[in-house]
Amino acid sequence: MSQNTLSAYRRDLDRYLAWSLARGLSTADAISESDIADFAASLRDPSQGTPLAASSAGRMLVAIRGFHRFALEEGLTSKDPSQRVSPATAVKRLPKALSYDQMSRLLQASGDDSTPHGLRDRALVELLYGTGVRISEAVDIDIDDLKLEERTLIVTGKGDKQRMLPLGGYSIAALEEYLVRSRPALLMKGRGTPAVFLNARGTRFSRQSAYAVVRKAAELAKLQIEVSPHTLRHTYATHLLQGGADVRVVQELLGHASVTTTQIYTAVTPDTLREVYATSHPRAKG
Repeated sequence: MSQNTLSAYRRDLDRYLAWSLARGLSTADAISESDIADFAASLRDPSQGTPLAASSAGRMLVAIRGFHRFALEEGLTSKDPSQRVSPATAVKRLPKALSYDQMSRLLQASGDDSTPHGLRDRALVELLYGTGVRISEAVDIDIDDLKLEERTLIVTGKGDKQRMLPLGGYSIAALEEYLVRSRPALLMKGRGTPAVFLNARGTRFSRQSAYAVVRKAAELAKLQIEVSPHTLRHTYATHLLQGGADVRVVQELLGHASVTTTQIYTAVTPDTLREVYATSHPRAKG
């Protein structure tokens, strides 16, 4: 698993451990099925703090089940009380995607071309929208991963799987501007790194800093919705499919293991269905 996934599971188990100890449950054998059910319910209870989304609560229960299964296999306990506790059902929501106009405004507001930081920010936002990479993939890109003459980019995704992505003209232009006019100045402030995107100290840009870049651009563009780096990934996929791209091609571009994950982007509204039917079916106008 990726380091981000491992960190998430570690946080989940730390929270479970703290909850158990606070209730005097100091060993795995002392924990019952009802205790785990109570813990799962507390994750969604506003009176117990900020409630978790169903997906996050479900992931936490997966971590707990893994812990109890491990404890049983290692002989640390005589039972596994977690198997019959079901996670909350996650509500399937359509990913939020920006319209073409909103995306254009965001790109225009994404960086001041007269400053090194502005050139970096513009290149980052152009890359996120132009390739649909995850934010963790973007900040992990090294110089050798960029093949600008070949108009391609190599990214390493989940499970250390690599994929090659095409680069569009706008992404290439923004990257070239940044690499020539900005990155050398930032690089001099550090000890040398192969990372493409650098911070003010000349070291690799963090996910948190990249998120702040996108959020600032959204504020400057006066977009009245919450925008994150993942919003740009959703927008990339949505705009590709709206432009006629095959869902299996989009699956490969996004680095999804299953086409089922990608198919959520193909969901359409009833109005769209009626419009397509009215313009496409030979018997629709009778």
